[in-house]
Amino acid sequence: MKKTIFSFYLMLTLVLSVHSQVQSPSEFLPNYGKQITYYHQAENYFRHLTEKSPLIKHQKYGVTPEQRDLNVYFISSPENLANLEQIRNNNLAAIGLSTNKSQMIGDKLIVWLSFNVHGNEFAGTESAMTVAYELVNPSNSETKKWLENTIVILDPCINPDGYSRYGNWLREISSKKTHPDLSDREHMEVWPGGRYNHYIFDLNRDWAWQTQPETQQRIALYNQWMPQVHTDVHEMGYDSPYFFPPSAEPLHEYIEKYQKDFHYTLGKNISKKFDAQNWMYNTGERFDLFYPSYGDTYPTYNGAVGMTMEQGGIGAGRAVTMSNGITLTIKDRLTHHATAVLTVVESAAAQADVLLKGFRGFMNNSRKTVKGNYKMYVMKNNPKLVQMADLLKKNNVEFSYADGTQKASGFNYTTKTEKGFTIEPNDLIVKVDQPKAVFAQVLFEPNQKLNDSLSYDITSWALPLAYGVEGYALKNSVAVKTKMAIEMQEKVIPQNVYAFHIPWNNRISAQVLSLLHQNNIKVRSAMKKAVFGEVIVEPGGLLVTKADNPKVVDFEKTISGLVKIKTDYNYIATGFSSNSKDVGGENFNLLKAPKVVLLSGKGVGSTEFGAAWYYMEETIGYPVSVIEVNNFNRLNLFNYNTLILADGYYEFSEDQQKKIGEWIKNGGKVIAMNSALTIFEGKEGYALSPFASEEDKLSSEKEAEEEALKERFLDFQDSERRYISKSIPGAIIENMLNKTHPMSFGLGDKYFSLKTDDRHYSLLKKATNVVYVPKDYKSYGFVGNEIKKKLNNTVSFAVDKKGDGSVIYMVDNPLFRGFWENGNLLFSNALFLVN
Repeated sequence: MKKTIFSFYLMLTLVLSVHSQVQSPSEFLPNYGKQITYYHQAENYFRHLTEKSPLIKHQKYGVTPEQRDLNVYFISSPENLANLEQIRNNNLAAIGLSTNKSQMIGDKLIVWLSFNVHGNEFAGTESAMTVAYELVNPSNSETKKWLENTIVILDPCINPDGYSRYGNWLREISSKKTHPDLSDREHMEVWPGGRYNHYIFDLNRDWAWQTQPETQQRIALYNQWMPQVHTDVHEMGYDSPYFFPPSAEPLHEYIEKYQKDFHYTLGKNISKKFDAQNWMYNTGERFDLFYPSYGDTYPTYNGAVGMTMEQGGIGAGRAVTMSNGITLTIKDRLTHHATAVLTVVESAAAQADVLLKGFRGFMNNSRKTVKGNYKMYVMKNNPKLVQMADLLKKNNVEFSYADGTQKASGFNYTTKTEKGFTIEPNDLIVKVDQPKAVFAQVLFEPNQKLNDSLSYDITSWALPLAYGVEGYALKNSVAVKTKMAIEMQEKVIPQNVYAFHIPWNNRISAQVLSLLHQNNIKVRSAMKKAVFGEVIVEPGGLLVTKADNPKVVDFEKTISGLVKIKTDYNYIATGFSSNSKDVGGENFNLLKAPKVVLLSGKGVGSTEFGAAWYYMEETIGYPVSVIEVNNFNRLNLFNYNTLILADGYYEFSEDQQKKIGEWIKNGGKVIAMNSALTIFEGKEGYALSPFASEEDKLSSEKEAEEEALKERFLDFQDSERRYISKSIPGAIIENMLNKTHPMSFGLGDKYFSLKTDDRHYSLLKKATNVVYVPKDYKSYGFVGNEIKKKLNNTVSFAVDKKGDGSVIYMVDNPLFRGFWENGNLLFSNALFLVN
């Protein structure tokens, strides 16, 4: 007995001794609150906490493109940390995502804290260290009470590459003393800034789409835990007061009362803390809960109470003088964040039962009591479903494939009408009766209800239109036999193949063509349908012939090895076509391998450049030379045949524009997107013009003048509301196709473009209007009344031939955020199939 008591006291003494060694961030880091902490220093501090405290446990969940670790830290009582896996399984079991439930472990609340999704909003990571310290601080008895029933999952830096880019820059240019005046260079961040990840993507817009490796690895872990509360910590312009919930309108109609109630509770609790310090703040402004791919909305649609915290700080550097004359420091910023975030944990722990009940009701009740209009979604069999299935898997959304035939009726996304159709084998089926019921509806619901048109982001994202597939939304679930996967038969390649055929129908087609070009394989593409026995080559379909590639050793084995990732590839035994489209005829063009240069640097839209760079490197894996705009005079364009101009404002000199024009005439191809079109707009020799005729131009100018005269009598208060009638923050617009042109190959019967600004051009003369908005077009999402009528008969994508070369005008950005799958194929057409 004495031995047992002695052992207990010995263990207690050791625990207390370890606790006494836990250092605060200020004790551990010499310049904490005065200078940005290097990422490795932040990791070292968290390593210190995990070594010295039994209340925190580390898990590495991935690596960034620049090979920095992605980390989370579990903070709770020692007993809870010892039972983490069972707590996780119990949480999933309560919502139907696990069967491994233990009666021995009580219910625990899970609160996930995310910091620094934007790398240059660095007070997030700085505050994460204070939050973690206060939660494990042995002298803070209050936080220990919270941790008795709460698991805190803390991610101190979602975006280490961006954080490090900004941190290294700020450290390099910092003087010994701070310079709060805005003229100092530490307030003038250089292109592309630290906000974005390695590929210059905004990770805060990527939660649902998961195009980026950081997001993919994080959401995989998130879906293994499914927290009840998620806090996303940000910064905004340095002059802005702190923002915390409640959120602004529009709030998605699927958000439930318990989520709104907790927002209101937080607003009251945090405001008390801020009032006591005389800190400025606001609630219910700007930051809404609608677009599903944010760090607040994604958790919200997955049953949690998701929220954004915003501290003024972007552009502040180490210290900045605000408009009220007060100097804002790093210490101020991180202290505000830490206070707000700790209040979230405190408030959540106090309402653990309410939050658990609300979360489980959200996830379970919505399976049977459907929130939206539809209970089942059917996507007709299409090669593009490979990518859609991948997206659903990443988000843990259940789906299956039809294994039988059944008549049905549903809302057709393309026609926007109720239409009868037949469910056939291999059609993809998503039923609402599943654990991710609400999130599935958010992804597929055709008409998201927007209760306020002042939205912070895009207002429509219907997946069938994004992927270019025929889709139906059914009000009632139809009984049909299903299977979990499409069976693929292994191909047997004969010893003598005349040509391999690779259908042109999804991004994998472009990936295969990329591989073939990089291996110096000659490839042909069909302009019209060609029939070779049972093999039908649709327009755009690729042929790799033995005749074009006589030096390829072991032709059958080599080519089949390169094209095998495209599971629907096949082969033909003869060049003779039964519909007079023989392989050796004019129907099959020999494709030229692109030699691509992409411009970057000051003036180029950061994320738009990133989207193009990511497409080239990751989506299709094709080599691209990236050249800074300020080095353009050093560039020998004639070493390339393709120039990509992402959205941006390029200040080319007259000589530089002449250089580009001569290069185009000699066979060069320019792919210009969004604002880059102004380089060619109204210029001699180019077809791009906003107006179809001089009469149209005069009419537009007259209309604008009349409107300006009317506005003289309008009140100021409603000016923002009036402005949105001319805007289109992000909506889906129906487009017609010139289906005979290579840039339309594989897209389907129509193309639905994601339009994110009001830029528009009348149908062009002396150019090919490949993709254009018809009169009385259909749309999804918010389109202002004024701009809506102006989009009739406007071009979205056109090809302007100039000498031996061409300019491809992309009024909309098909690569926007990397998730518009049919846009990826459209860009592939422009890159590979258009001369």
